[in-house]
Amino acid sequence: MNNLEDEIHDQLSRRNFLGRSSAGLGAMALASLLNPAKTLASSEENRAPSKPHFSPKVKRVIYLFQSGAPSQLDLFDYKPKLETMWGQDLPESVRKGQRLTGMTAGQSRFPLAASKFRFAKHGQSQMWISELLPYTSRITDDLCFIRSMHTEAINHDPAVTFFQTGSQQAGRPSFGSWASYGLGSDNQNLPAFVVLLSKGRDGDQPLYAKLWSNGFLPSVHQGVVFRSGPDPVYYLNNPPGIDKTSRRRMLDYLGKLHQEQFKQVLDPEINNRMAQYEMAYRMQTSVPETLDISKEPDYIFDLYGPDSRKPGTFAANCILARKLIEKDVKFVQLYHQGWDQHGNLPNDIKIQTKSVDQASAALIMDLKQRGLLDDTLVIWGGEFGRTNYSQGKLSKENYGRDHHPRCFTVWMAGAGVRKGMVYGETDEFGYNVVKDPVHVHDFQATILHLMGIDHEKLVFKHQGRRYRLTDVHGKVVKPLLV
Repeated sequence: MNNLEDEIHDQLSRRNFLGRSSAGLGAMALASLLNPAKTLASSEENRAPSKPHFSPKVKRVIYLFQSGAPSQLDLFDYKPKLETMWGQDLPESVRKGQRLTGMTAGQSRFPLAASKFRFAKHGQSQMWISELLPYTSRITDDLCFIRSMHTEAINHDPAVTFFQTGSQQAGRPSFGSWASYGLGSDNQNLPAFVVLLSKGRDGDQPLYAKLWSNGFLPSVHQGVVFRSGPDPVYYLNNPPGIDKTSRRRMLDYLGKLHQEQFKQVLDPEINNRMAQYEMAYRMQTSVPETLDISKEPDYIFDLYGPDSRKPGTFAANCILARKLIEKDVKFVQLYHQGWDQHGNLPNDIKIQTKSVDQASAALIMDLKQRGLLDDTLVIWGGEFGRTNYSQGKLSKENYGRDHHPRCFTVWMAGAGVRKGMVYGETDEFGYNVVKDPVHVHDFQATILHLMGIDHEKLVFKHQGRRYRLTDVHGKVVKPLLV
């Protein structure tokens, strides 16, 4: 080779390239390990959208999540076939070898259990509703039922996590966090994403903070839990000896320190953290006012039922949800426990429906009379359904139902969805979807669409991969939409 060829060869030598660039590559790798948020900060892909992708029909969402999985066969999905075949075994031609949980897989028989409760048609839409839901039956013409929901998850924790984050495994951002990231906040004195918890029976399936976590999204999009009592948000109130003026002075100095730190490391979480401190300061005034329901008129308490006067109940939280969306909170998530009825279902489901039926219907009526239902979406449902056969011993008065992911029912009401509609259909045994299936990712894509978000474009790059709520799945269920 001549001198020029030698020089070119030297420039292109792999060993030479790696030797010269190892320090730079190593520095980059070390930086990403020590401060991954800083690496993310440089990506234009991870800039939060400044506006919806298209004109939204929904400005706010109230999600009434019924943790533990309500029995669709005792509430919404009437199956006369189960009455005629009561006590007979579920035909193998219907089950088709589908997966069962460990709680019933060992049963020698799978006796079909018709609901103990009467069903009747209600409203102009003539929807079948159980006698367990007398208040819900009065608003059927405002509701949009999906009877063909299905999921892969068969146990509670992965199923709830799947509905709330789009993945059965922990670590992904929650639905409300995605909404906050994609749309921002319309009220600078309250979080865009608020969580309210109400308790059902003792021994309920637990709820974990991962369900309202921001995951890998900036921490400012984390769901904030509001609790009943004098301290509704932990660590919000000033500690003894600290007044409002002192706290303001402290935040001002802390802000200056954070800005100096940001100049050095360019970590966006520094600014996110400071934004949360400032939000907490503003919330000291806004939260007590918003969570005070004592000034609600008597007719509102009568509408929501006697439990609405008891802080922390589902009914009281429904009133709080209405007050929060009046303040333009973007996403309000209620979790109500107690629906996991493997045994003694007829007795336990009576108690459970009594705790939610009146308040759920009242929320729709209350929003409607205030004109808020025109741009608010309300969702009601759990993580999967229940089996058509009895778990354990079956009698005319008592039975239990195991988990069933193959088909279940949720309902929606409000902006953008059809009223008095039933979408999807299950077979005559209530075991499989036979028409218009709706997967969890389809459901998530549809709700985001109503909020003006294209679920395929709401993306965040993390650890080299682009993530979204619907993962790589999901389609908008357009027949549900007006």
